[in-house]
Amino acid sequence: MECPPVKIGGYRNHVHILCILSQKVLLMTLVEKLKSGSSQWIKTQGAKYQYFYWQSGYAAFSVSPGSVQDVKNYIDLQKDHHKKISFQDEFIEFLKQNYMEYDERYIWD
Repeated sequence: MECPPVKIGGYRNHVHILCILSQKVLLMTLVEKLKSGSSQWIKTQGAKYQYFYWQSGYAAFSVSPGSVQDVKNYIDLQKDHHKKISFQDEFIEFLKQNYMEYDERYIWD
C-alpha cells in the first residue's frame, strides 16, 4: 500500500506500527486492510486463534522525524515497559497529557 513499515511490535493485547503513510492512502483504509489481512492470516495459524478479532477502534499519531528513533526504542521495549504500567492506563495517561478529549466508554471493546 506504499506505506513502508519502519518498526512493528507490541505486547499481549496491542500492536504498534510505525510506518510512513503514503500520500495516496487514507489512514482508515490502511488500518482496515491491516486488520482484515492480519485477521485472515492469524486464523490459519491454529485452532487457538480461530476466534481472534481486532477491537473496532484504533489510535493513530504523527511522529516528527526527530522522534522516530525514540518511537522505535519504545516499540522494542514493550514487554519491559508494560511490566510497570498497563497499556490501558498508559493510553489514558497519554491522552490526558496531550489534552485530548475522550470518552472511555468508546475506547475499549
